[in-house]
Amino acid sequence: MEFNEKLQMLRADKNMTQEELAKELYVSRTAVSKWESGRGYPNIESLKSIAKFFNITIDELICSEEVIALAEHNISNSNKNHTALVCGILDCLNALLLFLPLFGESHTGKVLSVSVFGLTGVSTWLKTVFIIVIALSVLNGFFAVIINNFDKPLWNRHRLITGLALSMAGTVLFMLTRQPYAGVFFLCFLIIKGILVLKNK
Repeated sequence: MEFNEKLQMLRADKNMTQEELAKELYVSRTAVSKWESGRGYPNIESLKSIAKFFNITIDELICSEEVIALAEHNISNSNKNHTALVCGILDCLNALLLFLPLFGESHTGKVLSVSVFGLTGVSTWLKTVFIIVIALSVLNGFFAVIINNFDKPLWNRHRLITGLALSMAGTVLFMLTRQPYAGVFFLCFLIIKGILVLKNK
């Protein structure tokens, strides 16, 4: 008997609803529904809680093949969370572009390196666009780091996709406006993020 079938049977034997079981295990009803439909496995801590609640051993609850599948699932989730966290930190590091002199400023025949706030040779709207792209990237990274502490894979995925899109937009924007240092800064982070995402796909 598969884990999902055992869990359904154990819950039915106690005349409990999925919601009641979820409250006992301190998880969401959606999590119990997912486990019972065979669309996922609980983590190790939840497995221990289930076994303790029904007064059975983990071996009685889950077979060896399912243990292997659970371990692979946990490793995959851990890698995805790690990737999302690293990408979020990289996005936060884009804040350095607000302060480092990585923007070119033409001044009396010389090209000076200035921060984005020191730019005077570009229009106000373009400077504003630079700041907005950097700020959005940093905010996305900040939220990605915070969300990583919660068990919300879909939220992590959204932040990751948004971060990649902002990195691409920033790279293109800075290259097209002849700000190569800022463009390379964004491009380096984009390459690192791309490698991490492909590695953990």
